Amino acid sequence: MKYKYALLLLLSTALNCTANVFRVYSPCNKSNTLWIVRATPKGSSLTLDVEKKVDLGIAGRIIAAHPNKPLLYITATSGEPGKVPGAVVTLSNNGTYQKHEHVNFNDGACYLSLDGDNKHLLGVSYGNGRLNVYPLDERGRPGKAITTVDEGKREAHCVLVSPDNQNLYVPYVKGNLALLQYKYDGNTGKVTALEPKDAKPRHGTGPRHMAYHPKLPMVYFSNEQGIGLSTYRRDKDGQLKVEQDIAILPPGMSKIGLSASDLHITPDGKFLFAGLRGHKQDFDRIARYKVLENGHAKLLGLTKADKVPWGLALSPDGKYLLVSATTGATLSAYHITQDGDLNRVATLDWEPRMSDLVTR
Repeated sequence: MKYKYALLLLLSTALNCTANVFRVYSPCNKSNTLWIVRATPKGSSLTLDVEKKVDLGIAGRIIAAHPNKPLLYITATSGEPGKVPGAVVTLSNNGTYQKHEHVNFNDGACYLSLDGDNKHLLGVSYGNGRLNVYPLDERGRPGKAITTVDEGKREAHCVLVSPDNQNLYVPYVKGNLALLQYKYDGNTGKVTALEPKDAKPRHGTGPRHMAYHPKLPMVYFSNEQGIGLSTYRRDKDGQLKVEQDIAILPPGMSKIGLSASDLHITPDGKFLFAGLRGHKQDFDRIARYKVLENGHAKLLGLTKADKVPWGLALSPDGKYLLVSATTGATLSAYHITQDGDLNRVATLDWEPRMSDLVTR
């Protein structure tokens, strides 16, 4: 009886460990590959191991994952209009690689995302600032763009549809500073500008990436030039109203050679994490924020990161933060503590310039 109980306990433990295993996916445009990294949690720590490098045959750099289907979408950041190389990767149910097929996109993209009903894939281009909406068939494969929005502005950096699938927002950085607001029709993929169209972010902020609160009508933006975070309240008509611009650098520190990068919020809405890139300063950090009851954010502190932390992703259970360092050529995993601190628990060497990543 004791032996049988011990065996059952061992099998249960093994199954639980297997269930907690997740994978990190990141394309490399230098070697035209997709890296698949197996992450195995062990208590509050984990191990990172390269499981496979898939030869994609394209210089992909941007990636998005379908929330329900075992599919990944990858695109190059530039290319001939209408023929920008991309790929749809099919995974097995446990996340291992099965196959991929090539597709063409209207424009290169610096960000890809799916709408709330998973009917459309959306992308924005940094080079020409255009927004494209691609319909997805029953298998989840993208067709030709059914909506293209060209505002005559470069340096678009993100597009995310609101949790209720009613609006989408596109932030622009640097000299094209703007935060454009649209009504979104999830059935047709049609995009209509709100009035006013521009939420007019404050001078010098440079909203780059964004995150929605899971319960409150709050939207958060990492500020590429402002080196901090802005919080906006989303009204019922979709208009965004700024409530906070949070500066995070030590007093008197220069912003020259620094810029913010990716932004993610934990599934429970308690914490926000944003990358801070030290291009020309030795100041590469992850900014940590606590989300207050009213949806405002409070800076908790800055955690050291490898050189130029570019892409961030949360593990599927929200317990770990994964960070890609493009110059440091590493993938790092941080355990998120109950008070929002970050403890680095694993680092994996990979190729330089790898930036975008997803987990599942």
